[in-house]
Amino acid sequence: MRRTILPDARISPRFAGLTTFGRYPRLEDVAPENAPVDWAIYGAPFDGGVTYRPGARFGPRAIRDASQYLKPHHLEHGITITDVLSLADAGDAPVCPYSCGQTPDAIAGFATSLGDPESTRLLALGGDHSIALANMRATYARLGSPAGGMALIHFDSHLDTVDAVWGERYGHASPFIRAIEEGLIDPKRMISIGIKGPLNTPDDLRFAQDHEVTILTYAEWRRDGPVQLQNYLKRIAAEAAYLSFDIDVVDPAYAPGTGTPSVGGFTSAETLDLLRLCKGANIVGADIVEVLPDRDSAQITAFLASHIAFEILSIDALRAAGSSD
Repeated sequence: MRRTILPDARISPRFAGLTTFGRYPRLEDVAPENAPVDWAIYGAPFDGGVTYRPGARFGPRAIRDASQYLKPHHLEHGITITDVLSLADAGDAPVCPYSCGQTPDAIAGFATSLGDPESTRLLALGGDHSIALANMRATYARLGSPAGGMALIHFDSHLDTVDAVWGERYGHASPFIRAIEEGLIDPKRMISIGIKGPLNTPDDLRFAQDHEVTILTYAEWRRDGPVQLQNYLKRIAAEAAYLSFDIDVVDPAYAPGTGTPSVGGFTSAETLDLLRLCKGANIVGADIVEVLPDRDSAQITAFLASHIAFEILSIDALRAAGSSD
């Protein structure tokens, strides 16, 4: 079983050394016995697709910085993820700051080259939500471009299925309409959790509704959301599922550092519980997006984002540990 070698925090303190995600080794420094890596974590520093406040291009740096205090043992799951997974920081993908259309190609090309295409899974740190399309493309290609597409577990205040904003079809309001059009995602096996806030028009819901996406608003979550999520997870079983997490699904009281805040959402504790309910899912790729450091307070948004990444990795660590029993 591969594992991850971390610096000893009693010797090399967490405020010293290179700032890699979780203090994981750089991809190029992974020892042969721990290669190929199970997860390559990389940054996608692009925010040219935003419709309100920019600054998420600095998100990957902020998340990495906050992740220095991550520890490897999951108290609730009872698993040390670095004992069962080989994890590495793969640096940042190239971006085209003036082009929403060219950037997904650049990021996907970079991500596709990371680690072992048959076994290394990809976790992208955004950046705005438009970068999710690139990571979904790379993940889908690594799976062998399965007919029907991947399942999608999507946490967000917004559906992100708008066709275009100001004529731009590859902005952060559109990654999932493009992914569905490209066959990367099966909309009938897509669930969007935490949707809330006023809309520009009811037509903003139309594409998702017409394509049978399961929409679970935050108000619906409070009524019977855990049951609906468990039913969804039973339905997809061990099928390949991509997980996309927009930090604005969290109430801005707990995650103020985002460019499109939406009030009345999950607390930090609810967010972690929500992800832990996904135990058993076959997460084949993931992203965490829309962290905007300039609007953060005492790093609480970036700190939460780093823990969300830890929760996602823990889901796969549980599966890996189970498969080795």
